[in-house]
Amino acid sequence: MKTIFSGIQPSGMITLGNYIGAMKQFVELQNEYNCYFCIVDQHAITVPQDRLELRKNIRSLAALYLAVGIDPERSTLFIQSEVPAHAQAGWMMQCVSYIGELERMTQFKDKSEGKDAVSSGLLTYPPLMAADILLYSTDLVPVGEDQKQHLELTRDLAERFNKKYNEIFTIPNVRIAKVGARVMSLQDPLKKMSKSDPNKKSFISLLDDPKQIEKKIKSAVTDSEGIVKYDKENKPGVSNLLSMYSILSGKPVDDIEKEYEGMGYGDFKAGLSDVVINTIKPIQDKYYELMESEELDKVLDQGSEKARTVANKMVKKMENAMGLGRKRK
Repeated sequence: MKTIFSGIQPSGMITLGNYIGAMKQFVELQNEYNCYFCIVDQHAITVPQDRLELRKNIRSLAALYLAVGIDPERSTLFIQSEVPAHAQAGWMMQCVSYIGELERMTQFKDKSEGKDAVSSGLLTYPPLMAADILLYSTDLVPVGEDQKQHLELTRDLAERFNKKYNEIFTIPNVRIAKVGARVMSLQDPLKKMSKSDPNKKSFISLLDDPKQIEKKIKSAVTDSEGIVKYDKENKPGVSNLLSMYSILSGKPVDDIEKEYEGMGYGDFKAGLSDVVINTIKPIQDKYYELMESEELDKVLDQGSEKARTVANKMVKKMENAMGLGRKRK
């Protein structure tokens, strides 16, 4: 089996876009791949965090992973900071990185723009991300378009290390989903749906209640034409809603267009609301059950132990290759 690694930051709520673009596909991937799903809390602290809120978000994200269908018998779910090898390998990857290439990272430029001061961790985020991936001999990394640049750097760093020290790293490939990889904002269909959007109407959280979901979809931007038709260039708002409807219901877009032929956006949005609510409700039921149970901690304990075993072996290979410590057999 090939290995997949994915990390999500515990930086607040998970949106429907995160679910469609990532988590829903993770459930399918675990049937075909050796999967590592990591809650990357060390990445989260590259920007200021409230300690208690961060702890809550870590646990909440772990519960959501399991609630959407991640099976701990088939996948490894763990918290990054509970596997010290990530920080150890991250430092070694920093030492083969160049400041210039880190300063060129788009996300660093975006997050540092207009700030009087930023954490050095924000600059060295990509080498830690590279370490996360390389520790598990990862073959494929499922990412959105916005992370492609970081994956290209990960490949560069792995090749640089292999060439300079020893051929120990698998060079990972990017896996971008063909469908649903980029769910757009409900209020601005030219922008990606994001939990950091100040307009709360622009995204649906996996923990929104039915009334909130109905209200947000009802206010979603469409156009004045009143025709339910997929046309990404001329009807981006309607096309975004149709994509969501299709992915969550399993119906082809053509069938949905026929179903709402001659009907207005009100009927279409009401139908989409039902589809979203019916998708989210079982996830929420499982989530709240897990948050109150000991099962969640058992899964995370087992995941961290398994991840440590694999990651520690790679760290030893890295240290040996770089000449750190005493020689190990």
